[in-house]
Amino acid sequence: MLNDIIAVVREVAQQEVMPRYMQVARQIKADGSSFTEADIAAQEVLLRALQTIRSGAVMGEEMSQEAQEAQWLKGMTGGAEGLWSVDPIDGTSNFLNGLPYFAISVAWMVQGKSELGVIYNPVTDEMFCAEKGCGAFLNNKPLPIKRNASILSSAIANVDLKRLHKKLATEVAANPPYASQRNYGACALEWCYTAAGFFDLYLHGGQKPWDYAAGSLILEEAGGHMSGFEYDDYWAGSPWRRSVIAALDADLFEQWRDWVRVHQ
Repeated sequence: MLNDIIAVVREVAQQEVMPRYMQVARQIKADGSSFTEADIAAQEVLLRALQTIRSGAVMGEEMSQEAQEAQWLKGMTGGAEGLWSVDPIDGTSNFLNGLPYFAISVAWMVQGKSELGVIYNPVTDEMFCAEKGCGAFLNNKPLPIKRNASILSSAIANVDLKRLHKKLATEVAANPPYASQRNYGACALEWCYTAAGFFDLYLHGGQKPWDYAAGSLILEEAGGHMSGFEYDDYWAGSPWRRSVIAALDADLFEQWRDWVRVHQ
């Protein structure tokens, strides 16, 4: 099943996404976020193709909020075997502007938790994938690829400042406890880069299922650690705005989680 998903994702990247790279216009949703005809085309093909791999509810980032909530409910309680969670292009603004940091993200979820995840950056040909209980991989190489910091002061963090509460954002900006900070604008790849060891720390104030479904499994299967701002159990709380505190190293994660909770 995982290999079938990988094949579908590669084909959609080749046929629907990359031919439109820097060739399409920005469109704006009701919530102010961006989308393009590439997002719509890729989602349509993905949702059809994934249903041939395994039947279930299907939820895409480009659906209406009402449709997303209905599919989520169907996947959790409506008698469906599970739920396909799809982001056809995570990092649409990067895609539009020619920044090579965007990805197709697909997850198979059962009872609200992910069992399969695939995230693919077609520009760099980075294929991240994981199956629950079977480890995580980048182009068939086991994750993590590297391990770096074990103390907060020497860590590199990926932090999404705009979704943090004002107090925490101010503390992070003015008095960061880590050595250096990045944010490239694609949640799916942020999870993957943390799982690979390219980032030591990850912080995000609120994600929706297609933002975290595949990436959280990849980090978990790489041996990483994660929680929410309020809950040690990452999966507690609302699935529609899930905060993230994460790190690959267990000791570093505890230092990072404790710092965030003191300063939020």
